[in-house]
Amino acid sequence: MKADNVIDVLIVGAGPSGTALAIDLVRRGLDVRVVDKAPQAFAGSRAKGVQPRSLEVLHDLGALDDVLAGGTHYPLLGVHLGPLAVPWRMFPHKRVTSDVPYPNTWLIPQFRTDRALHARLELLHGGAEFGRELVELTQDADTALAKVAGPDGIEEIAARYVVGADGGSSQVRKQLGIGFVGSTDESDRILIVDATVSGLSRNRWHMWPGRGGRLVGACPLPGGDLFQWIIRLAPDEEPSLDRDEITERIRSHTRNRRIRLHDIRWTSVFRPNIRLAEHYGRGRVLLAGDAAHVHTPAGAQGLNTGVQDAYNLGWKLGQVLAGADPQLLDSYEAERQPVAAGVLGLSTEKWAGIAKLDPSSMKRGKDEQQLALTYYGGPLAPADGARTGTLRVGDRAPDAELLGPDGARLRLFDAFRGPHFTAIAYGPPAARAVDRLDWPTTGARLKKITVNTGGAADRVAFSDSANTLKRAYGLTGDTLLLIRPDGYIGHIATRDFLTTTQTAAQAMTPPARSRTMSQESRTMSRKSRPSTGAGATE
Repeated sequence: MKADNVIDVLIVGAGPSGTALAIDLVRRGLDVRVVDKAPQAFAGSRAKGVQPRSLEVLHDLGALDDVLAGGTHYPLLGVHLGPLAVPWRMFPHKRVTSDVPYPNTWLIPQFRTDRALHARLELLHGGAEFGRELVELTQDADTALAKVAGPDGIEEIAARYVVGADGGSSQVRKQLGIGFVGSTDESDRILIVDATVSGLSRNRWHMWPGRGGRLVGACPLPGGDLFQWIIRLAPDEEPSLDRDEITERIRSHTRNRRIRLHDIRWTSVFRPNIRLAEHYGRGRVLLAGDAAHVHTPAGAQGLNTGVQDAYNLGWKLGQVLAGADPQLLDSYEAERQPVAAGVLGLSTEKWAGIAKLDPSSMKRGKDEQQLALTYYGGPLAPADGARTGTLRVGDRAPDAELLGPDGARLRLFDAFRGPHFTAIAYGPPAARAVDRLDWPTTGARLKKITVNTGGAADRVAFSDSANTLKRAYGLTGDTLLLIRPDGYIGHIATRDFLTTTQTAAQAMTPPARSRTMSQESRTMSRKSRPSTGAGATE
């Protein structure tokens, strides 16, 4: 198809997944648009738990400060059993360590997480375009063409890639004809209500179990006087959205006549679908977030899995648009679909256990926090690769604290922050090898960090004086580590440093010292357009 103005990426959906992806792409210097059929940003509390790994992602994307300011740690559960309220710690409070700087799940209503991501996108780009709905999507070998309905009629948007981050009822997925395999139990429904409340303490996440799994919960939301109410409905129950009738419904279940709802801000009737897309894309169109997977609310996994879809996809799209082999995008589905399948199983098991009052279903641990998530054994992390005492290729790269020659401390996550790869050379042989790496001049650049060596003249050498790097990374000798832009380990070399690292990098980068015609034309096109404030790096 012919088009005069072709952008790099069109993102359909301005929720957390779509906005996180846009931030990552824009900071790579790409030409991106984000459209959403809603008239404005989401206003409800729905997905209120941000997991530790997602906090690390938000640190990299530059939205963490706003998220931390808008949330807090989870309170204890208060499980009401008749006249008794039993305290229960759902989330064990963990201390900060050098390798895990954000060890605890963060309680924040989704509208504040959305607000933080949108603020970051607006700072870099200009923001999402609301009130614009996808009505048709076609593609050929080179371009995807989207017809989008907005206030001024139908607009045709041509893009090299389109990403559908438009929720469980994804129009993008439907246009592609991709199956959404799983089940929906129409009898299992939840009424969610954001409301100010009197007659209830704010120091507990209150839960009133009932027969047949019929429960009522009330979680105090930080930064105000709102509670998020969750009311699991009976199969034949028709929920009223009237404030007084909801109040009476809650009083009837809890047997607490002091509770009264005042200002209702948002309501929704939610059906816990359990579905997974058969494929994460087709041709030049890909899926992310709820468009690719939906599940029960147990475990606070949905928003987090979607944001991490975006984080995995963003650098790969950037690399392919810079000239890398398009097969790199095949690793997106290969890495992320198994993660979503695991999440579906985890949340389904937890949800069923809550209905049976199984105490283990109320516990949250490392599976939910997603810090142990790995791509080991996938297309970019072969199982026959080298490993350290604690890590394999495809594992999350931990944080650590290094010391510069001037005494300044460097947090490794701060070094990772940005759209680049990072090479950590531990020991003189690894440092000599990283000096000789032939890195491409297009796509994501390479940041080099040498540790416990004399260093090269053009680079500062750091020391691991407290052994935080050695301990977290399980280093027992000279090692060269290549860290992907999404903070996962792309390669580990304990010998043949240069050859093996160069080979691993080739699968994730454009050809070294090359520049494709399409890359040149995009660069010239961007130079001819007014600046949007987006830069290639932060």
